[in-house]
Amino acid sequence: MAASHIFKIMFVNQGKVYEIYARKVHHGNLFGFIEIEELVFGERSSVVVDPGEERVKGEFEGVKRTWLPLHSVLRIDEVKKQGVSKITAFEGGNIAQFPGPIYSPPPGSEGPRK
Repeated sequence: MAASHIFKIMFVNQGKVYEIYARKVHHGNLFGFIEIEELVFGERSSVVVDPGEERVKGEFEGVKRTWLPLHSVLRIDEVKKQGVSKITAFEGGNIAQFPGPIYSPPPGSEGPRK
């Protein structure tokens, strides 16, 4: 029987850190984006309901696949078992990352200089 892969993806969105789980993670056809497929959430059969996970689940309800910008991804881990998806406050203080180019053009390709 083939091993089942589960990935924990942590990313920043609108000042909050999201932690979600998925079965497939790869670079997509969109330049500068990571493609996430088959999101995994806890089973509804449990008696205890985690409101944090329900919030994430509601936000991604009906999503077949999502693309995350490379600069928003904090880390991607392959884990043995699924944890609880959650949204937490970003504790970065007053420091923010500016969106920037993914790559720099090679020297001399800027065109003629005046």
